[in-house]
Amino acid sequence: MIQYLLVEDEYFAAEEIKRMIQKLRPNYQMAGQTGSVDETVSFLRHTPVELIILDIRLSDGTSFEIFEQIPVDAPIIFTTAYDEYALQAFQVHSIHYLLKPVEETELETALYRFEQNNRLLPASTQYKKLEEQLWKSNKKNRFLVQTGDTYQYVETGKIAFFYSEEKCVFLHTFADKRYIVDYPLEQLEQMLDEKMFFRVARNCITNIKAINKISKYFAGRFKLDFEPKCPHEVLVSRNRATDFLKWVDDIPY
Repeated sequence: MIQYLLVEDEYFAAEEIKRMIQKLRPNYQMAGQTGSVDETVSFLRHTPVELIILDIRLSDGTSFEIFEQIPVDAPIIFTTAYDEYALQAFQVHSIHYLLKPVEETELETALYRFEQNNRLLPASTQYKKLEEQLWKSNKKNRFLVQTGDTYQYVETGKIAFFYSEEKCVFLHTFADKRYIVDYPLEQLEQMLDEKMFFRVARNCITNIKAINKISKYFAGRFKLDFEPKCPHEVLVSRNRATDFLKWVDDIPY
């Protein structure tokens, strides 16, 4: 008899998973159910299980925080509401997953894979890679902007650069249009794909495709010419110069 732990903070989602497991695997026994990081850590400290069905987003954080506190050796089936790209990343790392809302056929497939290969690497050795993939998949794909009384969205790939001016932050598109956004540049740095965007100056984040020319400037700095043109001069400081060149050359850090 397989002893499993269900970690899910949504009542109806938990009840549906339990119902489907009872139907598909009546010989499985639920050893416990938790809904938070703290509850799960406390449970696993005292109760070994053979399988964990684990939601990524919990009431007090992400499930990755569990692995930072205790070693987890049981194979894990992740449940997630994230898009297919994140799920593909999970699959690469040999982790089972279910996309919410969970379908019975998908749960059957996950359970079958668990039974065929129940000696997966300990989850604690893989969570950092999973967290990295999740973070990458969670980058912002579009921004909502306003013109007068009209709202529209701009896809991130169509943005040439962001810059701050007179206490406002502007989004400037390749079509040479600009809009005010309600995010500071510090937050935008975390929201954008670091392979595509780089904070070249205190007041500017640019898309790699917007850089038309890089010129040496005095004091170890670089001067950038953008296409479309940026409303103000953009200089890469000496402190940012090395990281900037690595980014332009696509050198892993």
